[in-house]
Amino acid sequence: MCGRYVLKRKDLEALMAQLGVKDPRDFVSRYNIAPGTVIPAIRLRQDTGEREAVGLQWGLVPFWAKDASGGARMANARSEGIAGKPSFREPFRRRRCLVPASGFYEWQTLGRLKHPWFFQLSDERPFVLAGLWDRWRSTDGVELETCSLITTTANPVVGALHDRMPVILQGDAVETWLDSTIDNPGRLEALLRPLPGDLMKATAVSPKMNNVRYEAPDCIEPVPPPAPAPESTGRQLGLDLG
Repeated sequence: MCGRYVLKRKDLEALMAQLGVKDPRDFVSRYNIAPGTVIPAIRLRQDTGEREAVGLQWGLVPFWAKDASGGARMANARSEGIAGKPSFREPFRRRRCLVPASGFYEWQTLGRLKHPWFFQLSDERPFVLAGLWDRWRSTDGVELETCSLITTTANPVVGALHDRMPVILQGDAVETWLDSTIDNPGRLEALLRPLPGDLMKATAVSPKMNNVRYEAPDCIEPVPPPAPAPESTGRQLGLDLG
């Protein structure tokens, strides 16, 4: 799964420029982004087909939902069978988006303690996550635009701590995912694969970020890896265990 992530302002600007989107919105660096908050995303305008930057509430509320209370339960969407799931079927065909990120967190549980690890690309470049969005309207006409991040089976690096990871799109997959003329489920599902583990690294970081309300830059400050760490886990995360 993906329950928290990081997006630095400079990384958002770099990705916007790369993707040809001019407006990065009024955004400041965030180091502990959680479900239920509004996050930057890139999608195609439904009227012109142009790419645009928007703010979407993280936690998808299907257009057909009776109320918006279930959004928090759909911060993530499993890739397996996604094309046939009622909540995601239409967004998967027609309302796909990209969610810019600098990295994301997972936790190592030792006893009663949860130790956060920060996962990013090995070269520390920003990346985009595969997302779905939808628009829900209340009975009195209030609109709410929400999104979900798609997860897949974890690669060996992330798999040291969790069996799921967000889908990271690169290269032609980015263009294909945003292309509204493509609605073939098989072609789209083929994109939802784990990024190879040798392209990623993990760093033990400050437990301050365990508090969802804490968003200071030192959330990603490296700390000594928690001990004892199982040897297999340490090797998958790239730790020097001797």
